Amino acid sequence: MAGALLEMRGIWKRFGGVPVLQGVNLSLARGEVHALVGENGAGKSTLMKILMGIHRADAGEIRLDGAKVAFANPREALRGGIAMIHQELNPVLDMEVAENVFLGREPRRGRLGLFSIADRRRMRAECEKLLASLSIPIRPDALMRRLSVAEMQLVEIAKALSLDPKVIVMDEPTSAITEREVEILFARIAALRERGVSVIYISHKLAELFRIADRMTVLRDGTFVGCEEARRLDRDQLIRMMVGRELTELFPKQEVPVGEEVLSVSRLSWGGRIHDVSFTLRRGEILGIAGLVGAGRSETAEALFGLRRPVSGEVRIRGRPVRIRSPREAIRLGVALVTEDRKLQGLNLKATVEENISLVALSRLFPGGYLARRREGEIADDAMRRLRIKAFSRRTVVASLSGGNQQKVVLAKWLLAEPEIIVFDEPTRGIDVGAKRDIYLLVGELVRAGKAVVLISSEIPELIGLADRILVMAGGRITGELQRAEFTQERIMHHASQFHGA
Repeated sequence: MAGALLEMRGIWKRFGGVPVLQGVNLSLARGEVHALVGENGAGKSTLMKILMGIHRADAGEIRLDGAKVAFANPREALRGGIAMIHQELNPVLDMEVAENVFLGREPRRGRLGLFSIADRRRMRAECEKLLASLSIPIRPDALMRRLSVAEMQLVEIAKALSLDPKVIVMDEPTSAITEREVEILFARIAALRERGVSVIYISHKLAELFRIADRMTVLRDGTFVGCEEARRLDRDQLIRMMVGRELTELFPKQEVPVGEEVLSVSRLSWGGRIHDVSFTLRRGEILGIAGLVGAGRSETAEALFGLRRPVSGEVRIRGRPVRIRSPREAIRLGVALVTEDRKLQGLNLKATVEENISLVALSRLFPGGYLARRREGEIADDAMRRLRIKAFSRRTVVASLSGGNQQKVVLAKWLLAEPEIIVFDEPTRGIDVGAKRDIYLLVGELVRAGKAVVLISSEIPELIGLADRILVMAGGRITGELQRAEFTQERIMHHASQFHGA
């Protein structure tokens, strides 16, 4: 591309002899928002890691402002004017927000060299100004450990934007933030474009891409499929380029007769974060829960699973009052929780696919006190076929899988426990359109088999497409309940905004 700010030409990369990128091209103009699109495992993150100096390409070249570059590490890339917001967050949990934002480049006071120290007051003041400019309501002295996943992602966005880069790579920047925060981010991207800053934007939320992208480069299975102006594509064409086939009915809703009540929650309260939450759930039903960050959705799910102990309220399962004091008790009562953060809470990343799948059903695999390894392998192979988990074998380490396949391993683990009530907390966060549809089909299979499902999601179209009823939460309370015939984005956002000054 003539006059391109950044060009990546003929990039090849192999891991263990297996080609991950095969002659991939990417060009980026000054002041352009360029979408990099493809399913999980298509090679998007690997290409960006090569750009950032995390991996080295086996072949090909990178040019920045016409000069050939090959960054040895992210610090060199940053000095060259390229910053990246990573999909997988890696904050220093025991540091403050301001310390994370300015990590490695702290403002200092005192004499230079060994006798200078970090100027914490100035650092907090600059961080507060930065967060305010982005309308991010987080204190600079807040401990990272106490933030939600969404709040951590907002801090990561602020950190990248504070670097004043020529090019900023955003890898799934909206995967854990609300629609209101997405609008703030998009406004910031528009301001960056006006200043001539270029953005490479990676997202599985196709509607976002059409809103902000000037051009789109599509990868499939590590190969370059094409680059098109966004205005010349529609959603169906883009999906065909991504997956190589038609993907009809993105939300394949199963019409299932709703049966008897299996869960009743009455006036549940916990720690000032949830207040008097009451609802019921019936067999064969998908109950959606919508809300903004801090609404109390995840806390409600964790209380049902024994991760948090409510201070008041009652839970009944199949009509019987229960006190769920631990995940072990929840599993025994037939409750499963697919957590929002699969890496921190859902998986043992250093273990294999097989070991992760069998994790919650080990008691069934130890007849006579010995692990039935053949049975464990058969179960893992069956789950991999059923959920279409893409891995070299069941002994593949989970950390090496794509996000969508990692999420399927989490689901396989819980299905082996044979729960009656399954709570999904953001089950499709950060995974591609094909993997999303696989999960939607699985949810349909579950309710058709008589299971009851709670679906927590920040993606309103997902809830509208799949749920039978939607509860809306705000400020730790249920502010609305909608039947399927009443579903609209406007109604849901009206109820979600009641405690957020809207």
